[in-house]
Amino acid sequence: MPLLARVKNILLSPIAEWRVIAGEKGTIRSLLGRYVIPMALIPAAASFIGYGLVGANGILFRMNGPYWGVSMAINTFITSLAVYLIGTWLVDKLAPAFGAVRDLGRSAQLVAYSYTPAWLAGIFYALPGLQQGVVLGLYSVYLFYTGTAVLKTTPDDQRIAYTIVSAILLIIIRFLVGLLLSDLIYSFASAT
Repeated sequence: MPLLARVKNILLSPIAEWRVIAGEKGTIRSLLGRYVIPMALIPAAASFIGYGLVGANGILFRMNGPYWGVSMAINTFITSLAVYLIGTWLVDKLAPAFGAVRDLGRSAQLVAYSYTPAWLAGIFYALPGLQQGVVLGLYSVYLFYTGTAVLKTTPDDQRIAYTIVSAILLIIIRFLVGLLLSDLIYSFASAT
């Protein structure tokens, strides 16, 4: 399915779209190339614009210019990939604890497609003053919840718990990887 059609369908009619996705074969690699990387480029490009061209005020200094734009774009892109890759593995490992089926391909589909709103909300990075708009990415949690029944055959009484635990883990991955990369970026910036 074309990328834009998948994005539209997963956002506007997720339950029907999860059924379509269930009929597809997905692997970590295939989803990475045809869906995850193109979607991860949205917040990365917005970060480049926001930090490189518009500029943002940090705690002690202003971040603007090509160095900051490229650095923050790379940070955002690598963090997105890490959330997808590590998150897919963890979601799959957790599945039996919630009565769900372990299937790495299905876990990859669940993480990739449910993360769609978070990537789209990354457009707000283009205007640092509006970065709070990324909260719209929380719709990802609902998409994950709706996808667990179809892709992972999670029992109804376990879907909320599976969703909450998985969401917390994805947020922790995003935070830790982003923090690590930010630390490297700031260390490099102070050394030059």
